[in-house]
Amino acid sequence: MREPFDLTSAARAMTSLDDIDTEIARLALLCQVQLLDPGVIDRVVRNDASVCGTNNPVAFAKLHGMVALHFGVRDSMADAHGQALTSCVEKQVIDRLQARFPTLAGQWPPAGR
Repeated sequence: MREPFDLTSAARAMTSLDDIDTEIARLALLCQVQLLDPGVIDRVVRNDASVCGTNNPVAFAKLHGMVALHFGVRDSMADAHGQALTSCVEKQVIDRLQARFPTLAGQWPPAGR
């Protein structure tokens, strides 16, 4: 059920996605996961640690959980506020992430999810 447009809840959602995606980017760098390569995000979702360039089971488990959290928050936000607002919030988060993590340049979150 959609809630009425609310700047406060949109700002909260943007902060939540920004925090989640910042942690995803940090963990992807730590695990040496090329998260933006085709098919990699799905392998992370399926808990396939072979996508890692380094052996760090604890960090990969956190990455797996954070990716699942990202999609859960995004889906909840789209259900509550609509796809248009969700896309706008996500674009702003993406722009900020790409500025902070230039090695992750490309589409964020990766296409296909």
